[in-house]
Amino acid sequence: MGILSRASYVIRSKVNALLNRAEDPTESLDYSYEQMRDELQDVKQGIADLTTQKKRLEIQKRKLEENVEKHNRQAREAVQQDRDDLARKALEKKKSKMSQIEELEGQIAKLNDTQEQLVEKKNKLQNRIEEFRTKKETMKARYEAAEASTRVSEAMTGVGDEMEDVSRSIERAEERTEEMEARSEAMDELEDSGAFEDALSDKDSIDRELESLSTNSEVDAELETLKGELGKGEPANGGAEASTDEEIDDELADIESEIDADELESDLDDGDADLDEELDVELEESEVDADEPKN
Repeated sequence: MGILSRASYVIRSKVNALLNRAEDPTESLDYSYEQMRDELQDVKQGIADLTTQKKRLEIQKRKLEENVEKHNRQAREAVQQDRDDLARKALEKKKSKMSQIEELEGQIAKLNDTQEQLVEKKNKLQNRIEEFRTKKETMKARYEAAEASTRVSEAMTGVGDEMEDVSRSIERAEERTEEMEARSEAMDELEDSGAFEDALSDKDSIDRELESLSTNSEVDAELETLKGELGKGEPANGGAEASTDEEIDDELADIESEIDADELESDLDDGDADLDEELDVELEESEVDADEPKN
């Protein structure tokens, strides 16, 4: 195989592959159906043209037959008038017209045969077209159902062209996100370690650490001063606490007992005073009752 032959073969194979991918079976079926309908229309047109030609021959035949009758009458009239010469000419014309009629009858018979054949072929072609239309609709329905099922399967499995692009986009987004997260963590780690220096400051990591300790010491000193002002400061020698929690609880219990005793004594005093008042009132009433009979 020469170079040109190989190149031609490769080109044809590539074009064929492209056409196969671009071809839509449903469109091809519709196109084939329309082509068959066009052929049927051409056959019908041919039958119509043939019938027209046959009708013309039949009209011509009728005219010749009329001429034959005319020449026959002319021959009789010429014989009656003893004009044999005119009768002979009329008969000769009659014979010529009869020959033409025979020839036309042969052509008309052939046209009839051709017409019958064309009508038969037309009927067969029409039946084939109807069968093809039924098969075409069935094939289209099967193809569309298979195409829909394939699309659903590709969408669910992610193997379709569009889903493949979506999967790649998701993978690229995940890789980019992981890269940015790792970069963020690395920046935080480097910043905490003091690897990055402030571009607007001339302090190094030691200076910043000392400054932080100094700030913390100042805050602690201010806090101790505030506690001292509020009487919550600790002893200067840093000894044990003034009292434990249990001692504080005991003291609070003693205070509550003293408060309860005072309240009880006060209540008793108030009760005694009320009782004395009631006794005084009753004594006065008894004295008044005792004085009334004497009067």
